[in-house]
Amino acid sequence: MSSNSALERTVNKVLSQKESDMITQIDSAYHESMNNLESSRTSIESDYERIIDAARKQADNLKRQVIGSTRLNARNKQLLLVEAAVNEVFEKAKVALRSVGKDENYKQLMNRLLEEGLSAIGKDDMIVECSKTDMELVKKSTAFSDRQKKIKLTLSEKPIDAIGGVRVRSADLSLTYDGTLDSRIERLKPLIRKSIVQMLRGEG
Repeated sequence: MSSNSALERTVNKVLSQKESDMITQIDSAYHESMNNLESSRTSIESDYERIIDAARKQADNLKRQVIGSTRLNARNKQLLLVEAAVNEVFEKAKVALRSVGKDENYKQLMNRLLEEGLSAIGKDDMIVECSKTDMELVKKSTAFSDRQKKIKLTLSEKPIDAIGGVRVRSADLSLTYDGTLDSRIERLKPLIRKSIVQMLRGEG
């Protein structure tokens, strides 16, 4: 009996020790699992915040792109309307200029334009071109007659399609001065266009 009691006590002691070890291991594993879970939760929360932040930034970028695109489209439409308005105004101006009589002021303008053209080319042999209606006026121009006395100056017999003014070329056609009213009107377009845009933007 004593032998059996000793064996039983030994077995109980071993079982108790194993039970204690198992409880300790389970408790340790539980705490380790909880720590891992907490760590994972923190990591997941951090990843979540990064995902939300990235999505928010992407949404902001998309919003800016949409707004920018809308503004660009509106600006392009505005510029097209301005261009159409400018072209319409200038076409009406051209029509009005064609109907204006060749008065003394126009004769003085022609003389000045011709002088500017001849001075700009500055060759000893030049060709003057003008519209059919202005040919007689150019022939009688003081600038034309005065230069003819010093250099070879020819009035082209082939008229150009222009509202008024003159075009002067060197005889070898390497240089050209466009003093037509048409070209001067075209050079005014950018200035008028800029003024209209500034007015639409309230800049002046």
